[in-house]
Parts: sequence; C-alpha cells; structure tokens
Amino acid sequence: MPLSAKSAAGLGTIGWREWVRLPQLQVDRVKAKVDTGATTSALHASDIEYFNDREQLMVTFKLHPLQRDDSLIVEATAPVLEKRSVRNSGGQAQERPVIRTPIFCGQQQWEIELTLTNRDLMGFRMLLGRAAIRHRFLVDPAGSYLMGPLSRSAPDLDEPPLDELDEPNAR
Repeated sequence: MPLSAKSAAGLGTIGWREWVRLPQLQVDRVKAKVDTGATTSALHASDIEYFNDREQLMVTFKLHPLQRDDSLIVEATAPVLEKRSVRNSGGQAQERPVIRTPIFCGQQQWEIELTLTNRDLMGFRMLLGRAAIRHRFLVDPAGSYLMGPLSRSAPDLDEPPLDELDEPNAR
C-alpha cells in the first residue's frame, strides 16, 4: 500500500548506504547497502553450520563485517527461523538460513530478518531490504550515511567512489 504524504511525514530518511550495528551478533558496525529491490535483508556469512539445541535448529557462522578487511572475524550463533529460497543478484535461487536480530541504525533500534549468504564477491557485507525499512524510513538515493553518529563514527572510511558501485546491476 503506497504511503500518503501525511503518513510519510513521520518517517525518517536514510541514504542508499548506512552504517548499522547488530549487537546480538557482536557486530559493532557494518556498512549496509539499502536495497529496495530486495525483499529480505542479507548478511555476509561464511562457514555456515547447522546444529540442534533442544529441538531448535541453530546456525553458527563467521563474518567479516568490514569491507576489504578480513582481519576482523566475528563468530556468531543464532536460532534459525526457517530456510528460505531467495534469488541472488545473478537470478539464481539459493536456500538460505533466516535469522532474526536487533539492528541499530542511527538512534533507532528494531528487529529484522536476515538471510545468511556468502557475499565475498559483493562490496557491501550487508543488504538492508525493503521488509526491514518498510513503514520506518524513506530512502534518499542521493544520500549516504544520513542516520547520525553511528553512521559517521565508523573507522572503515575507505569508501568506494560513488561511480564505483559495489553491486552488480546497481547502475
């Protein structure tokens, strides 16, 4: 359902890329590309392994939250909500684990669903899909890091030039 001007007035505005924090996964900051073409958000993960804990399917995985820096490795464990078929950027269907975790963007916190997938070939370690931002933000496609202190205080400032977008088909 499209937003009316009245209902859009209460929404925050985010840029096409933002710094976010995933505290439950011990990720202090990761650069996320806001992708309104993707329904679900995705997080770069490797060494994905499933196990059962008291009848609950769990997943353990590793991630490198900083672009072009594999020295920081974060290991995380989370309950699996489901395994979901998702089309990747090449149009191929992949079955991915889906987890739910709190996210901080600027001063806002809420829970989102994330699929876990290997994004080594992609420049952004995280995609923030439209289900995560629906009824919460408007997107300024010309803006970057509009969400305040968390966005601007991150040490990983080796940004790609604006004309060197990090996703295939991003132009």
